Amino acid sequence: MLTKTYGSAVQGVNAYTITIEVVVTAGTLFYVVGLADSAIKESQQRIESALKLRGYRMPRTKVVVNMAPADIRKEGAAYDLPIALGILHASQQLTTDNLGDYIIMGELSLDGALRPIKGVLPIAIQARKEGFKGIILPKENAQEAAIVNNLDVIPVETMQQAIDFFEGREVIEPVRIDTRDIFQHTANQYAADFADVQGQENIKRALEIAAAGGHNVIMIGPPGAGKTMLAKRLPTILPPLNMQEALETTKIHSVAGKLSTGQGLLNQRPFRAPHHTISDVALVGGGSNPQPGEISLSHNGVLFLDELPEFKRTVLEVMRQPLEERRVTISRAKVSIDFPANFMLIASMNPCPCGYYNHPDKECVCGPGVVQKYLNKVSGPLLDRIDLHVEVTPVTFDQMTETRKSETSHDIQLRVEKARDVQTKRFADQADVHSNAMMPPQMVKDICEISEAGRTLLKTAMERLGLSARAYDRILKVARTIADLADTEEIQIQHLAEAIQYRSLDREGWAG
Repeated sequence: MLTKTYGSAVQGVNAYTITIEVVVTAGTLFYVVGLADSAIKESQQRIESALKLRGYRMPRTKVVVNMAPADIRKEGAAYDLPIALGILHASQQLTTDNLGDYIIMGELSLDGALRPIKGVLPIAIQARKEGFKGIILPKENAQEAAIVNNLDVIPVETMQQAIDFFEGREVIEPVRIDTRDIFQHTANQYAADFADVQGQENIKRALEIAAAGGHNVIMIGPPGAGKTMLAKRLPTILPPLNMQEALETTKIHSVAGKLSTGQGLLNQRPFRAPHHTISDVALVGGGSNPQPGEISLSHNGVLFLDELPEFKRTVLEVMRQPLEERRVTISRAKVSIDFPANFMLIASMNPCPCGYYNHPDKECVCGPGVVQKYLNKVSGPLLDRIDLHVEVTPVTFDQMTETRKSETSHDIQLRVEKARDVQTKRFADQADVHSNAMMPPQMVKDICEISEAGRTLLKTAMERLGLSARAYDRILKVARTIADLADTEEIQIQHLAEAIQYRSLDREGWAG
């Protein structure tokens, strides 16, 4: 007898429906065909044990499981449940007419209990798109799948529960959640706050500009100056995720298996801070079955690279294309996958190996040329792609003990949101541009017009600092953001002057 069940395979951040055909005929042995990996081929042992312990029998005849289409690679143990139900139906131990109405996914334990799986959100989205009635999956994944409306999400804890559901012995109510209610009540709740930061007003200003325009930032200063503390508070002043951004972000984390058990929609901007020993594949993504890396996991959020010169040169250089194009293309012999990577890069570094170059109180002990050699670990092309270069100085004792309360993250966030609203209206007709930092060169010329006095100032700065054409564009983008924060239509000379000062760490202008 031939039976068809339906599962799903995830490639990149998208899912593809897999038809699982099971036939039980005369003969011997168990076959799985259709480009299945070893974890799927090992499913025979898990399925046989689960069936036996639940009072069913594994057919002692020839069992062929075909997973179509055969040109898409299937990986993992999430196909255990649809294969097991297909075997039961093909061997006439399961009686039902609606097996094909549902996408079925779940990894079986030896006793028939179900384990959670990865990539549930794109699977649920694809199931709704293709008109399936619902999706049957482990209970731990139900909240994540329930984000997708107009789809019955049936949570099951054991294989027996799925069998009882299909045979009508158990009624399982679909999981339903009010996504917008959860989203609104728990969004933007952070433990950290800019109110905790004493002093460092110039750094707060730079981070406010970065948040308002989506710009990249590098902070350079001695140990203990507060670089990491400030970077960790950047997400608290970014505008809250909208529903579309939340779905995109959740989708990526779902594919990577980074969602905690029972978690549904991500409603806070991600903050990823990989260690400097990370490999280039772990950063940008990859593998035989390409998985998203740290830059995709920080999509719509912040990627923080602490101690930037300590990262391997190859790791830093692979970021150059994603910073420009805001996506990552992973190419393999048989497949090419795009991962979104629209993130804000926040980097920090010491000014020299000992950490005290330009320190107001402590003396640098590095030898001649060591400071420049240390800075050269970060290439000029990468530094060019960072919009704001900020020098962080240590906080004085008087600033640390000051009783005056600092400005809260919420106060700064309101100004950031107001500036972002201006940009939303400005780029309403642009599908791929949402903030000033994303403007292509031609748009910079049209939108970032400056006066003759501003042009003279910028020319002088470029000649003295030895800035590149890319740095020229980025200065104009930052100046446009400063003007948006000031709620002015035109870029004034003071906006341009402030933007220029944030390029002071370029090669020719610092430690030269």
